[in-house]
Amino acid sequence: MAPQDTPTVDPLQVLNALPHPVVVVDREGYFAYANSDAEQFFSAGASYLRRRRLSEFVPADSPLFLLIDQVRAQGSRISEYKVDLSSPRIGVDRLVDLYVSAVPDGNGLVTVMIQLRSIADKMDRQMTHRSAARTVTGLASMLAHEIRNPLSGIRGAAQLLETAASDEDRVLTRLIQEESERIGKLVDRMEVFSDQRPVERSAVNIHSVLEYVKTLARSGFARNVRFTEIYDPSLPPVYANRDQLVQVFLNLLKNSAEASASADEPEIKLTTAFRPGVRLSVPGSRKRVTLPLEFTVEDNGAGVPEDIREHIFDPFVTTKPSGTGLGLALVAKIIGDHGGVIECDSQPGHTAFRVLMPAWTEPPEATRNPVTGSND
Repeated sequence: MAPQDTPTVDPLQVLNALPHPVVVVDREGYFAYANSDAEQFFSAGASYLRRRRLSEFVPADSPLFLLIDQVRAQGSRISEYKVDLSSPRIGVDRLVDLYVSAVPDGNGLVTVMIQLRSIADKMDRQMTHRSAARTVTGLASMLAHEIRNPLSGIRGAAQLLETAASDEDRVLTRLIQEESERIGKLVDRMEVFSDQRPVERSAVNIHSVLEYVKTLARSGFARNVRFTEIYDPSLPPVYANRDQLVQVFLNLLKNSAEASASADEPEIKLTTAFRPGVRLSVPGSRKRVTLPLEFTVEDNGAGVPEDIREHIFDPFVTTKPSGTGLGLALVAKIIGDHGGVIECDSQPGHTAFRVLMPAWTEPPEATRNPVTGSND
């Protein structure tokens, strides 16, 4: 295309196309402009925002106002990372990166671009969880090889000794056998991590999975828990292995039921929703997938202690006196094998495990067999 034929570009359309909230603030602190993402961030339309000051949405002591004053005074650009903009107007958990710059010859106008930290943090945490799972994979293979054989010998020797032992000594031989069996079961649980086969996936109705798991929970460990469901009935199928999803949500519900047992009225809330997702690589492939499906398990328990909150999905990290710390590590591995993300937000009285997963998409018609209807 020749230069003279280049179409005219509307700057406002460019700003609206950006995947980040962008606002322009005038000298009096009023919104002069807000793009479409900013409308979502502040939960207000652009016309409404133009009649309001930024200080009505962001706490007056926020570092953002200091950045705006510095930029306006110096006519420069400033970036600030991990700034908390949480407030009653725009919600909690609003940790963001800020990019502030002065508008040239703009009579004191300042542009603020906001990048939500949650997406970057989710990706960082997911990479950590996958690395931890790989560590357990190597450990599981080593344990299976190095422990199983001598463990069988110890158990067999204890059984032989028991036949000729006195009643007093028989107590000790049975103890040896029981402890050997307990170690064997622990090795069995860890051996699951060494399974590197590709996940067989298909279109799965997540609501069917959650209702099935809830039925199991109500008949056992969660019989005294009240369940609340907030489901999006229009949700597309999730691209996953159904049996593994059952294992994931059974583990999450069991954790939530045990955590909320100390509450006056134990409650677990199950939520499904369609959210704008991040893009992550599928393990063993160059393919990248979006993760628009969000499934949440919330409870009203005491919460995860702050000192282990960032490591809750690491192997052997647990708050239970008799726990092994492998349940959530296995959950993280399964979700990671699906190319998904899991995170935990916790404070006293409220803990939420959020799972982001890829949606099922119909194969192109060209790849289907016209006779059988199956994929070629």
